[in-house]
Amino acid sequence: MNDLVALRRALHQQPEVGLHLPATQATVLEALHGLDLEISTGQGLSSVTAVLRGGRPGPVVLLRSDMDALPVTEATGLDFASTNGAMHACGHDLHMAGLVGAARLLAGRREDLTGTVVFMFQPGEEGFAGGRLMLQEGVLEAAGERPVAAYAVHVDCVTPAGQAVTRPGPMMASASALRLRVAGTGGHAAFPHHAVDPVPVAAEIILAVQSFAARRLPVSDPAVLSVTRLRSDSAASNVLAGSVELEINIRALSRETLTSVRTQLPVLLTAVGEAHGCSVQTEFIDSYPVTVNDPGETGFVLGTLDELYGDRVVRLPFPGMASEDFAYVLEEVPGTLVFLGVSPADGSSGPMHSERAVFDDSRLDEHAALLVELARRRLAR
Repeated sequence: MNDLVALRRALHQQPEVGLHLPATQATVLEALHGLDLEISTGQGLSSVTAVLRGGRPGPVVLLRSDMDALPVTEATGLDFASTNGAMHACGHDLHMAGLVGAARLLAGRREDLTGTVVFMFQPGEEGFAGGRLMLQEGVLEAAGERPVAAYAVHVDCVTPAGQAVTRPGPMMASASALRLRVAGTGGHAAFPHHAVDPVPVAAEIILAVQSFAARRLPVSDPAVLSVTRLRSDSAASNVLAGSVELEINIRALSRETLTSVRTQLPVLLTAVGEAHGCSVQTEFIDSYPVTVNDPGETGFVLGTLDELYGDRVVRLPFPGMASEDFAYVLEEVPGTLVFLGVSPADGSSGPMHSERAVFDDSRLDEHAALLVELARRRLAR
């Protein structure tokens, strides 16, 4: 246990962002050293894949951890806080330590395992689609046959410590974006009637985005549309912009709703712009798919959680609108994502992804043990 806390805090102090995490990868490899695992590293990213062969033949189960941090300057005041302008504000340092702990425990029980466990350490979860890249590099074939199930545990610093949270079916939303360039003619701020000013047109487009979400999409299968970027090309206060750029973040819980947004929203926004004499260029950026927990595997997981956690198990009534690139794995392999509450007892944590996010790492033994039980019991089925 103390070793896992020390590992987590060492990882916390050296956060790296994106797909290339050389220091993080080296720390994970050192932590796995001596466990008699079949280890490979990524070609296009700093991933680590480790295969543990059990004492008896059987199926393959995959356990996954992400590795990357966020470009956030930490403000927790912890004595092991990061000082390099990046931060493990989503708990990926705990994910790595928990999966290393599971690897150590399972390696110690190798002869009792009926099958094989693949440990997937994945960079680039925070918007870089590292999971998709690992699939392309063959992580699902690392053991010689594809896994029959895949599991991941994600910590949450605002969920009460010790709660285990999941649900069958859609668990987290897809994440996509629509970029627009609204072009007018620009001109002098004193004479707007001699120009086509795209700024008020952009304001109408923003309102149209909100109306679209409220009036074009069913309440039973919603989407969240947020304008996250807005920029004009004007360089002076007395110059009307010639163009305005916007980006709309799109969260959806089904392919049907995402298809509706993707096909209908650009048509609507282009028409709004053209009605005011502006041209509108649109670009759709497809990103993470919906994270869907397999109903059968999640039934097994919930049964295990009920036995281990009792009344600390929370069955989510609705999916959340954040996204996860474990979704790529779950598109290929039936499995389940579980959230584990690690909120500090003193309530000192800010929200996830904030510079004040604090995680209770005393739960790392529980984290590792849960991964072990999911793998062990699934292989024994």
